Amino acid sequence: MTTILITGIGGDIGQCVATIIRESFGTACRLIGCDTHEQHGGKLFVDAFGRLPVARDPGYLEALLSLIDSESVDTIIPMTEPELGSLLPAFAKHPGINWITPGARVIEAGVDKLETAEALTRIGIAMPWTHPVSAGPPREYPCIVKSRYGSGSRAVHKAHDGTEAEYHARRIPDAIYQEYLEPDDREVTCAVYRARDGRVVVLQLLRRLSGGFTGWAEVIRDVAVEDLCRRAAEGLDLRGGMNVQLRLTASGPRVFEINPRFSSTALMRHRIGFSDVLWSLDEATGRPVEFPAVAAGTIVVRTQGAAVIHR
Repeated sequence: MTTILITGIGGDIGQCVATIIRESFGTACRLIGCDTHEQHGGKLFVDAFGRLPVARDPGYLEALLSLIDSESVDTIIPMTEPELGSLLPAFAKHPGINWITPGARVIEAGVDKLETAEALTRIGIAMPWTHPVSAGPPREYPCIVKSRYGSGSRAVHKAHDGTEAEYHARRIPDAIYQEYLEPDDREVTCAVYRARDGRVVVLQLLRRLSGGFTGWAEVIRDVAVEDLCRRAAEGLDLRGGMNVQLRLTASGPRVFEINPRFSSTALMRHRIGFSDVLWSLDEATGRPVEFPAVAAGTIVVRTQGAAVIHR
């Protein structure tokens, strides 16, 4: 029986991934979840749970490897950027484990938002201007102020002038300034998967955010976006899946972030046939994958639920 460890199980992405695997494999696999605390519903999605220190803790890797050993884990899916950054040196040292990751170059570019801009620029992809606050004030306003090592929409702020920019920069460790991309209603999240044989598939979702998450999305097909995502996948030697966040501007698509992990739309896109979680698991065990077409115009929405675990 395959035993799969999903980190960050207290979060929405970990729970989405667990739902996909459970629905697809049933009792043919055993799911283990871990997180830094237990005040969440993650235990409802897995067969066993382990508590680990935060990724920056010196004892994190040892604790993770101990959990892997005690639960006889053969496949691990790291769900957060801090974990991916901390684990990067461990992938080559522990080859007996199936690490479900997008590859070293994607991780390096994705966990560091300044490196995202620099890495994509090096492979010829036009990027919004981006620089650390230590390099001086923003080039123009409005601009974005965000954490260099953040993820998702957390610690991301729009600054309209120097006073706002300085205020947010003081509150965010390792802050960076970035060009503000318009228009607001043309934001696209792109799920990009590159198979081991070099095939690349891209799902483009024009989205509307709700509480920092994709609440509504429509499948679109934009030739320029498709080309950009393919060049990014090949230029960064993508091995598996990543998420590319961009906006459709008057100058064409402009990337503002790369997620080197499964994103919060994992379950939404799985429901319409883009099953990058399952493709990653299949390829990790040598099984071939096929990419079904998802029709443009398909609309998918996020839903919510709740459970009582103690009364």
